[in-house]
Amino acid sequence: MDLGGHRLHVLCTGSGSPTVVVENGLGDFSFDWALVQEPVSKFARICTYDRAGYAWSDPGPLPRSFAQLNLELRDALSKLGEKGPYVLVGHSFGGPVMRQFALSYPRDTAAVVFVDSASENQQVHIPGGFIWLYDGAKGLPVPTPRETMSPDHRAPTKSPGGPPGELDEALRRLPPREQQWQLWAQSLGAIEEAEASQREWSTEYFARWHSRPQDGTLGSTPLIVLFRAEGGYADDDEGRAHEKARYEAQAALARLSTRGKSRTVPSGHQMHLEAPDQVVKAIREAWEMAGRS
Repeated sequence: MDLGGHRLHVLCTGSGSPTVVVENGLGDFSFDWALVQEPVSKFARICTYDRAGYAWSDPGPLPRSFAQLNLELRDALSKLGEKGPYVLVGHSFGGPVMRQFALSYPRDTAAVVFVDSASENQQVHIPGGFIWLYDGAKGLPVPTPRETMSPDHRAPTKSPGGPPGELDEALRRLPPREQQWQLWAQSLGAIEEAEASQREWSTEYFARWHSRPQDGTLGSTPLIVLFRAEGGYADDDEGRAHEKARYEAQAALARLSTRGKSRTVPSGHQMHLEAPDQVVKAIREAWEMAGRS
């Protein structure tokens, strides 16, 4: 879909209202949802897509703020003739992206499903210890999103950025064709600039959300929060403290809506690959809840 300066790759299958729309994690692609998209398409319309700079999508305008990502997705869906409100599904980094979509476009939001979503109450492990996802925020105002490229932004090429790595165990659950696409998409150089900008601007959102209470900000929107059963932390005092904090962070996400609920899934972080049936079940539940709203 041409957004007036750059193209976004979107794949919609199935039929049935409301339409389900999926937002990927960092380094993930539309076809990573093959094990979920096919069964969901049997009862609903479902759209997956590649953010600007990923796979078949052209690089998009900078900076890559949540507002920018939301505008591009909403415009692409509108130009494709996909009617809202939507059931928003966000995995990992895609969780807060869809959270901001719901906050910015409440009339386009029928329900939300977070799949092991990132949040402002989450710490991540780096060499030497843990950091909060809002660490590094500078208090910058988020620029107005736009579809056109600024004159000083030269889009990176889509040429290979380096040899692709080996697929991890979760990705090897994909069909052979999608595994080959994964290796190809990982090798493209344009994704690096997009991800650097996304990470930088995500801290600004996390810092804002951390600084003020967020309970109930999604009103009564149906919300299901899925999170993995184990965090993989060491079985010591520090590890148990981080595991407790992870559970509390996911519980806080469920409180964003008065109709929010959370549940653990026996899976790792790549839940849409490791436990796709559980993700499909949650999407269907949210879809049915949206239909009754």
